[in-house]
Amino acid sequence: MPGVSSLVLLLHGPNLNLLGDREPEIYGTATLDDYVAFAERHAGEQGLQIEAHQSNHEGELIEHIHHARGRCAAIIINPGAFTHYAWAIHDALAAFEGPIVELHISNPNRREPWRHVSVVAPVASGSVMGFGMRGYELAVRAVADQLAT
Repeated sequence: MPGVSSLVLLLHGPNLNLLGDREPEIYGTATLDDYVAFAERHAGEQGLQIEAHQSNHEGELIEHIHHARGRCAAIIINPGAFTHYAWAIHDALAAFEGPIVELHISNPNRREPWRHVSVVAPVASGSVMGFGMRGYELAVRAVADQLAT
C-alpha cells in the first residue's frame, strides 16, 4: 500500500491484561508486556512500528480501530472472547482498509466448542492461532509480507 505508514495497531481484548497469571497451562507465564515487546522487536526487524492497546471493553477496542483508519498500515488483533460474538468489532474491522491479522495465543479450535466460531475471521486477511508467543512473530511477518505486495 504505497504512501501508508509503517505503523501497525496491535490490539488485545478482554482478560489479556492477566497474561502471566491467568491459566498459565494454556497461556504460559509471559505477560502482556512480554508479548508486546516481542512483537515490537520483530516489527522493527521488518521496518514496522507497533502501537499496542488492550481493553476489556468492546467499545474502546472499536474506537482504536476507528482511529487506525488512514493512520495505520495494518491491524493485528487478539480479540480474546470478543472473537466469538462481537459483531461490532467485526463491522469496525470491515471498515479498515489494510491487512488485518486475527491472532490467538492458544488454538480456539482445540478448546471448548463455543470458541470454534470467529466473527473476526471473515474480515481478517488471515488468522494465526495456537503458536503462543511465536504467533506474534508470524502475525508481524504476515503483515509485512502483505504490505510489501
